[in-house]
Amino acid sequence: MSSRFRLFAPVAILLFAATASGQPPAPGAPAAPDAAKVEYFEKKVRPILAGHCYQCHSADTKPAGGLRVDDHNGLLVGGNKGAAVVPGSPDKSLLIARVTQKNEKARMPLEGKHLTDEQVDVLRQWIKDGAAWPAVRVPGSLGKPKPEYEKLKKEHWAFQPLAAPAVPAVKDAGWARDDADRFILTALEAKGLKPVGNADKFALLRRATFDLTGLPPTAAEIDAFLKDESPKAFETVVDRLLASPAFGERWGRHWLDVARYGESTGPSRNIPYPHAWKYRDYVIDAVNADVPYDRFVREQLAGDLLPADSDAERNRLLTATGYLALGVKDVNQRFKVRFLMDNVDEQIDAVTRSVLGLTVSCARCHDHKFDPVPTTDYYALAGIFASTDNAAGVRNLMGGGGLAYYDPAMLVKLVGSTPPTDPAKVAKLTAELEEAKKAWDAIRGTPQGTEKDPATGFPKQRPFRLKFEALQAEVNALTDPAASGHAVHGARDAKVIADTAVRVRGEAEKLGPVVPRGFLTAFAVPGASPVNPKQSGRLELAHWLTSPKNPLAPRVAVNRVWQHLFGTGLVNTVDNFGVTGDRPSHPELLDHLAQRFIADGWSTKKLVRQLVLSRAYQLSSDSTEAHRTADPANRLVWRHAPRRLSAEEMRDATLAVAGALDRARPGPSAASALKMIEMRDNGPEAATVNTKADGATFRSVYLPLLRGVTPHALEVFDPVDQTLVSGQRDTTTVPSQALFLLNSPFVRKQALAFAERLLRDKDAADAHRIRTAYRLALGRAPTEKEIERALAFVGEYESAYRKNPPKVAKPVPPKKGPEPKKGPEPIDPDQIDQTGETIAVDVIQAKDPKTAAWMALTQALIASAEFRYVK
Repeated sequence: MSSRFRLFAPVAILLFAATASGQPPAPGAPAAPDAAKVEYFEKKVRPILAGHCYQCHSADTKPAGGLRVDDHNGLLVGGNKGAAVVPGSPDKSLLIARVTQKNEKARMPLEGKHLTDEQVDVLRQWIKDGAAWPAVRVPGSLGKPKPEYEKLKKEHWAFQPLAAPAVPAVKDAGWARDDADRFILTALEAKGLKPVGNADKFALLRRATFDLTGLPPTAAEIDAFLKDESPKAFETVVDRLLASPAFGERWGRHWLDVARYGESTGPSRNIPYPHAWKYRDYVIDAVNADVPYDRFVREQLAGDLLPADSDAERNRLLTATGYLALGVKDVNQRFKVRFLMDNVDEQIDAVTRSVLGLTVSCARCHDHKFDPVPTTDYYALAGIFASTDNAAGVRNLMGGGGLAYYDPAMLVKLVGSTPPTDPAKVAKLTAELEEAKKAWDAIRGTPQGTEKDPATGFPKQRPFRLKFEALQAEVNALTDPAASGHAVHGARDAKVIADTAVRVRGEAEKLGPVVPRGFLTAFAVPGASPVNPKQSGRLELAHWLTSPKNPLAPRVAVNRVWQHLFGTGLVNTVDNFGVTGDRPSHPELLDHLAQRFIADGWSTKKLVRQLVLSRAYQLSSDSTEAHRTADPANRLVWRHAPRRLSAEEMRDATLAVAGALDRARPGPSAASALKMIEMRDNGPEAATVNTKADGATFRSVYLPLLRGVTPHALEVFDPVDQTLVSGQRDTTTVPSQALFLLNSPFVRKQALAFAERLLRDKDAADAHRIRTAYRLALGRAPTEKEIERALAFVGEYESAYRKNPPKVAKPVPPKKGPEPKKGPEPIDPDQIDQTGETIAVDVIQAKDPKTAAWMALTQALIASAEFRYVK
């Protein structure tokens, strides 16, 4: 078996119990289960547990008190009251205490027959003898070397050290402006192809402005660029765009895609992350400040472990760890160990795919089928994250309600002073809360509690619940730092630091050998420091990931930049550099850029600047039959490939041309006002968030992005999937997009504002207005034929409108939903009425025929393919 293993299953179980409970492993733990004792368990103990305990405390039920007795680890860790079984000590075991309670009403089991003295003696003897349990069967292949893995490590291109390729000589030496151009031209010349010509100034400015800021160029910016005839005119533009705050908003959004940023937990019970916006702003600020990429990654993985020279810097670093906390979580998971391991898996997937471009999570249940990632490597990483608190502020609970999923202790507190509280008032409210909870727990779900109150029509338990929840909210408001904004969702080292066990077949409760914390073995990273045994290992992992000798991290990073500028990565599968991913179209160029990236201090802005100023980037989007035949996918980069605007660019550009875009940062997200209570996707909370998003005029990156509640202005143009690392968005063409551009109140409202903007100068000629409209919307001047067509269209539309004016429509108020039905108090939140909220629909109408005609023209421009695409 691999030297990576240190402990075997029985000891591993006890070690995991220590990790979960915060207690040291039980002394005298057996090295291996005794066959006779296991037989005793199977013949005498298991039948007792199955017959008297499973109905309330097993995997097939909602485990009462958080306790499972059908799983050895569940007994050792215990439930809400602590360990149920202490091997060797029946008198210290809660299991014995609960089945021998003198108070018969509190004695277990609560339903059915109590245990006989003989059955209790069986349990006592079993625990006294060490609480033997059948060993988990560990696959024989676990940890053994695989010849095919060794072969892949030596042969797969992505696992090889970065090369330092010589810049090639090219035949057309005058064409290249940058070394990247020479690599591109070499590949083209080898195929007998020549690149197309250069883009014109209109197209080039629009392309660069959208690519670097996500916004269209203004009329003043277009005029300035056209007038500048100097050789460095475009260089001046690029430097201006890189220095703009809009650069961080655009390129920060790229990283948020990769970081699977979302402002709620997602499926199951959708609990808001009200402080997530602080991580969003951290990313934007870091990109604008050009924080070196290696430092940027380290801050997000281990910001809490990095030194800080001020409170502000400490809080910035704590906020950065939101990267690890803001993923999808199934808070409705009934078993804590599964909840924890699912979150660990989500973190491993996010980190390895975003930074390394590898699908390491595939090794959770078995050795990776394609890449040289054995299960032991997966659990070496899992130990790092299992030793880390995923401080997102939530806990798992099957069928919870109200603030039941909120765990304020599982948030990261920011440093600095917090508003003072009155200790006496806190103590008084806490005591009242404890009494209210006892009263609520005593009546909840009982026949008396579910009986209907004739005076109100509601169950009699309802006032008890309302009193408990009101007091809970009061106590939180006084004692919770998050209530005053002094907390973030993030990560920190756990109280118990330990290696973790392999979960056999990925099942959280089936523990195999313990694997020391460490890193992947698919490739070497010379000089990497081993995990600090006193810490989680995140800091060493962060340094290992961003080492200049790591062959994957710099390649993945520069490939993402290339994709955002050229439409397709040098490696087309930007999130998968493994065996099933694509091979690089220009492997020497990829390594050249990676080496240059490292040499330039991992500066993203420098890399972007170099590539945007290259000749390859400035090519026209024109194509010829010969080029399309030889290289239909443009993998050789013989032209600049057109691309459709992203959902955010569509919305922002529409607001910009209408003159309605507010470029200032708006502050906290609309989601920040939500409590960490389950949110219905079609309920009042979602309606409120959507209403605020619909009325907002700031940039789309600042819109609230709760999972399952996509802002209306983004949803039809393929917004990012917030559940997974998404380095490459889908681009679809579906009928709903055309219908949105035709009927959406957002588009119609901005088209009207655009028309009113054009008509504001009452002395302007209509031809001048059309030139202004084209310049604002399409970034170019219209042809004379286009001016003639637009003039004719506006004139005919205005005339028709005067002859047949539409009926004045009145705003449709929201319909009042049905009154809630009075009946038994729903114990299971799944029974809560899910009736959707009706949303008021705005009616957008021009004030006169002339405005209506120009509104029709501006809406046609916004809906045009030329507006939606960057060439």
